[in-house]
Amino acid sequence: MLRPGFPRRYSRLALAAALLILGSALGGCTSTRPRPAPTPQLRPPAPAASAPVTVTPGPAEALPANGTKLPVALLLPLSGPSAGIGNAMLDAAQMALFDIPDNRIELVVRDSGGTAAMAATAARSAIAAGAKLILGPLLAGEVEAVQPIARSANVAVVAFSTATQLAGGGTWLMSFDPRQEIARVVIYAHQHGHDRFAALAPSSPYGDVAVATLRDAAQIAGATVARVSRYDPRASNLAPAVDAFAAGGADFDALLIAEGGAKLKALAAQLPFDNIDPDRVKFLGTGLWADPGLGAEPALDGAWFAAPDPQTRADFEARYKDLYHGAPPLLATLGYDATALAAVLARSGDFSAAALTNPSGFSGLNGIFRLLPDGIVERGLAVLEVRRTGTTVVDPAPQTFQRPTY
Repeated sequence: MLRPGFPRRYSRLALAAALLILGSALGGCTSTRPRPAPTPQLRPPAPAASAPVTVTPGPAEALPANGTKLPVALLLPLSGPSAGIGNAMLDAAQMALFDIPDNRIELVVRDSGGTAAMAATAARSAIAAGAKLILGPLLAGEVEAVQPIARSANVAVVAFSTATQLAGGGTWLMSFDPRQEIARVVIYAHQHGHDRFAALAPSSPYGDVAVATLRDAAQIAGATVARVSRYDPRASNLAPAVDAFAAGGADFDALLIAEGGAKLKALAAQLPFDNIDPDRVKFLGTGLWADPGLGAEPALDGAWFAAPDPQTRADFEARYKDLYHGAPPLLATLGYDATALAAVLARSGDFSAAALTNPSGFSGLNGIFRLLPDGIVERGLAVLEVRRTGTTVVDPAPQTFQRPTY
C-alpha cells in the first residue's frame, strides 16, 4: 500500500498561485503479456503557447532520417509487495509504446523491487545502458535512493511517488496531489454558496495535508473553517469519532471528509445519525473518492470531489481490460502518460528541465498537466458529483493553463 508523505505545505502565496492556474532485473522492454494491437498513433504537435502538447494517440510522424532511438529507463517494483501495481504500470507503458509506432524511445525496464537497494541498483544499470531519462520509481524510499545517482549522471527523474518532500532538484512527481484536489473542490463549493467549512480527517500525514489545505483555500476564498476533528486511522469503529465531531452541532454548511473506501462509507453512514444532514451540509472529498460505487451509500449522494475527468481515460481502461482481463489501478494511467511524455520529448531528443517544464503543459489520459520547476505536477481537475448510478462531471476540467481553473 502506498503511504503518502506530505510534510511540506504550500505557502499561502504558492497555493493562491496554484488556484489561479490549476490549472530479477529486466534487460529490456520484453514481456510475456499480450501485445496490444496498434491504435491511432501519437502526434507530437508544435502547439501555440496556450495549447497543451498531446500525449494521447493521434496521427503519426516519421522518425528523423537516422532513426535513432533514445534509451529511457522505466523503474518499477515488478517484484515484492507492490508488484501488482508495478506490473500494471508496465503494461500501461507498453500500451503507450504500441500506441506510438515509430516513436524514438527504447524502454530500458528495470525491477526496483520496492526497496531502496534494488532501486539504486536498477538506476545504475539503466544509466549504464545509456538511459537519458528515468521514469519511476514508485515508492518514496526508492525515489530517495535513485535521486543522487540520477543527479550525478545529469539524468532527470519523473517519478510516481506522492512524497512531495522529494520533489525538485531534477525530480518531478507525476502522482496525484491531494492539495490540488482539495483546493479545487473548496473553491468550487465557495463559489456555489458554501461559506463555513468543517473537516473530518485521520490523524495521519494525509489528514495533515487535507486540513492545512482546507484552511489555506478557505482563507484565500474568504470563507471560514468552523471546525476540524481528527480520528485514529487505525480505529475499526469510527462511530465514536463521528459522535464527538457532531456533538457541537452543524455550525457549517460544507464538510470535507479526507477518507476513501470502506472508512469513507462508514463515516458518511454515521453522520446523518448524528444530525449532520447531507441535505443541508454539502459533503466534499478528495481524489480518494474516485470510486464509482460510492453512490451506494445514500449519504454521499450529491457530494462533490475533484479528480481527473474519468471520461478522458475511459478508452484506455476499456482497452486495458480487453488486453489484460482486469481493471487497471488508477496509477496505471501514470505509467502510460509518463511513457507517452517521454516519446513526445524524444522527437526533439530533448529531456532537459526546460523541455520537461513546458509552460503550456501536456494533455494525457488524466487531462492536462504540466511539470513545475519545483518538481510538482500541476493538473487541470474536474469537479465530480457522486450519484447513485456513479459519478457525473458538474464542472469540467480546463483544457489549457491559460485561464483560471478554480
